[in-house]
This record gives sequence, C-alpha cells and structure tokens, in this order.
Amino acid sequence: MSTADLIFTGGTILAMDAEREGARAVAVSNGRIAAVGGDDVLAMRGSGTEMIELGDRCLMPGFVEAHTHPTQDQMLYSDTVIDIRPVTTCPSAEDAHAEILRAVATAPAGRPLIFYGLDVLLQTGFPEPTRAWLDELGPDRPIVIWQNSGHLAWANGAAMRFAGLSDDMPDPAGGHYVRDDYGRLTGKVYEAPAVLSVIGPMLAEQLSGPELLAREHADLASRGVTLCSDMAFSQQMRPLTSALYRQRQAKVRMRVYEMADPGGESYCPLENGDDLFRQIGIKIWVDGSPWVGNIDTSFPYLNTPATAALGLGHDHRGHANYTADQLRQIVGAYYPVGWQIACHVHGDHGVDTILDVYENALARYPRPDHRLRLEHCGAMTPEQFRRAARLGITCSLFVDHVYYWGDVLVDDLFGPERGANWVRTRSALDAGMRVSFHNDCPVTEEEPLRNMAAAVTRTSRSGRVLAPAERITVDQALRAQTIDAAYQLFADDITGSLTPGKYADLVVLDRDPRRVPPAELADIEVRATYLAGEPTFQN
Repeated sequence: MSTADLIFTGGTILAMDAEREGARAVAVSNGRIAAVGGDDVLAMRGSGTEMIELGDRCLMPGFVEAHTHPTQDQMLYSDTVIDIRPVTTCPSAEDAHAEILRAVATAPAGRPLIFYGLDVLLQTGFPEPTRAWLDELGPDRPIVIWQNSGHLAWANGAAMRFAGLSDDMPDPAGGHYVRDDYGRLTGKVYEAPAVLSVIGPMLAEQLSGPELLAREHADLASRGVTLCSDMAFSQQMRPLTSALYRQRQAKVRMRVYEMADPGGESYCPLENGDDLFRQIGIKIWVDGSPWVGNIDTSFPYLNTPATAALGLGHDHRGHANYTADQLRQIVGAYYPVGWQIACHVHGDHGVDTILDVYENALARYPRPDHRLRLEHCGAMTPEQFRRAARLGITCSLFVDHVYYWGDVLVDDLFGPERGANWVRTRSALDAGMRVSFHNDCPVTEEEPLRNMAAAVTRTSRSGRVLAPAERITVDQALRAQTIDAAYQLFADDITGSLTPGKYADLVVLDRDPRRVPPAELADIEVRATYLAGEPTFQN
C-alpha cells in the first residue's frame, strides 16, 4: 500500500458519494483522492504524510459555482470601477448618491469611472441617471452607472465618445441603444452587446494583465469554491486567463462559455484546454432582467410605485431580446458542432420559446449526453421543469433572488402567487432534474452557503417565507453546490465528490451543514480550501 501525502481525519466527512458516506478519513496522493474510509485510510500514513485533525470541523468537496462571471467580477478590484451595490456597500439611495459624488470629487482628473450596482428596487428613491446629470458630473470624464443586473447602463457623452459611439451606430444583435425623438443617443443602453460596447474601452487598460483576475480567484477560494464557470467569456480575456494559469496564480478551475457570435462562429476549437481551464460551451440569451423590466413573461408586472420607478407602463409586459428564429439560428450554428449551450431565461414565455428551440435541435441532432442548460429560471413553471427534464435539460437556479429580492418580487413586481414562487427549487427536483445554485457574480457576492440557506428556508431578508412548498432539504442543497453543479460543467468525473481518483478539491467548514439550524447555514465559515491537494485558502 502506498503512503499518502495528506490525510484528513477526526471530524465530519461529507463525501457527496453514497458509497462513501460515513467515512472517517480521506487520503490524498499526488493531488488526487487516494482513499476514503476508515482504518484502511489511516494505514496509508507514512513518515512524510501530513496529518490534518479536523476536530469539530467538516470536510467536503469544494463548492462549485456553475454560473458566474469572474472575468467581469474582477473589474471590482480596478481603480475604474466603484462598487455601489445595495447588497454590499450602498444599501440606500442616499448611500449610492454620496459614493458617486465622493468618487467623482476625489478621482484623478480624466480617469474613467464606472459605478457598478445601482438597483432602484432596493435603493428606493434614486432617480434615473440621465445623460444630462452624468454630463454635469463629468463633462470631460467618461462616467457610466451600471445597473446591478448587468443588463442596463447609463453613460455620459464623454463615455460614449471614449467608446467611439455615434448617433448613427446601429444596435448590436441582442442589444439596444436608446435614442431620443431626434435619433440622438441618450446614453441608456440595454443588454450585454450594447453595455459592453460602452464599458469595454473604459476597462481595457485596467484588464491588461492577470493581476485582478488572480485577486478574483483568491476571493473565490476564500469562499470554498474550487470550480467555477465564466458565463460570458470573450476572446479578449483569453490572454489573461492563459497568463493566470501559466504563472500558477490560479486557485480555481474554470469552465467557460463563450458569448454567442451573431455569425455563429466560435473563436475556440471544440477540443481545447485541460482539467484546470477549458471552454465547454456557448452562452445565449432569451430575455433580460426582472429588475429592468425586460423578461419575457405571459403575465404583466404589477402597477406599483416600484414599477413606475423602473419606467414601466401600465400592465407592462417584458419581451424577448431574440426571436425564436434568431435563437434557432444561433443554436443551429453551435449545437451540431458539439458545444454545450447555456441559455439565460427568466420569463415563462421565454422558457417555452427556448424549450421549443432545444427540442427541435435535439430531434435534428441527437446527442446522448448534451446537458443543455437553462440559466436563472425565475418564472419557470412546474410543467416547464417537467418538460425540460424529459428532454435531458438541466437548470442553474438563481435562488439568492429569494433572499435579497424576495419582498420586492411579491410586493413590487409580481404579486404573491408568481413572486413568492420565484425560482421553484422543489418543482425542479420533483421533475427529476439535477440542478445547481449560483450567485451570478457580480450581481451578488459568491455565497454558496447562503444559496443553500435560501433554498432550504425560502426566507427573505425581512424574514418572510416565500412558497414553503418549494423548500428542499439540506442534502439536496449540498448536491446543488457540489456534485450536481460539477455535472452541469461536465466536470463530475474529476471533482464534486470525495471519490478515489478524483482531484482533491476540498473545503473545510467550521461546522457540519447538516447539523445546524437551516437559518444558520449562511453563518458557517470556510476554514480552508484545497485545489488538487494544495491549500488555496486557510483561515
């Protein structure tokens, strides 16, 4: 019997592998899990073996973040971007306004400024940032205020000039530049293609090397994450990610999804990368954000002061950003080649559209293990989950919406029936689907344990319980942040459970998640994180 490099023992071990539950020790050799068990594992101790006594702590597979944006989230470490998110630094409109004025007054002359995270639903009373106001703040300084969902931004004239945008610019596919009655750009832009055309040039200099992305990886590791996606990866980020891994600054495995190109072309070959970094799919969109008003629903928004503040008309209904024909064309370009497709969709009408598109593609190009994905799934119905499961489709759920925006969903946007049932976790599992949870950083910070708390308790920040019938168990929530999330990323063969032969991607928690009151799940602390047996975070 070979000796182990590292053995964990003496505490709680959650293997997320039914054959190895109840294990008392885990051995690691050459970066992989060598054995999971009891005395047989301890027998692998040698003179050079590092022994880690867990005590009252808990060892489990590292958390998997199946839908996030690390190459976007890294911007929050730059000098250009100021964090005004209500869930982090600026809980009120007054806080956000004061932070904007402070940054404009103190930043070096001419430095572009992007204020990320405005949310008038949580920062109630903040007026819409007009171009005139932003021009007054910085006549010669590029300034953008970016809505917290990422689907909407407001820019001043200097920012649009900096980006090379003119009044005669056509809308990019899937995006929209708002114009006044005379055809002039107002500075208000919707959806990623348009938003990034404004934001990208302002961030280019800041994102010229891997340093900020290294800080992003360190933050993910501190939260117990060992594998994450990038759900809007661009070719411009490839040199940064390559340098990050080449210089051994990476602390997290990445599986990336390239943003769909209108021409249906990928910049990356299907066979690429390695176990640390690989592009596995294409990201597409049906609709936008519930907080902006452009999700594709069969039902209207409520008529409330909040929807009026969003600028939504009476009985407003959102709409899709792409037609069914456009989606069929995009999926038809990428799916037959072999790419996995991940589609952003919130509205129930939009879900029907993309399920039709997926079903058509599956009939024309059968693939036994496609793992086609739907992302967020806010207003998705039980029947739609059942249909998706029959097709072999898997969903990544933004369950954190229940915690941060639960009251807004019910009182301000959709009412008690549709708002309370937002992100139907139980319905998804009852349909027989394997799901993941996510934070969609930078929309909310990376919080795997809070995601689990939200799914198990369905409790908002105010203490309101939303649709208790949609609650799930702690064990089911653990799977959604480990092995089932790894499955969605085509990585369950190498990580996601404590199974011999898989990488030793691990997290040590200060308590066993199964042994605390569900409301306290979010309070559990990460004590250590390991990637292939090497510590990436220790507390």
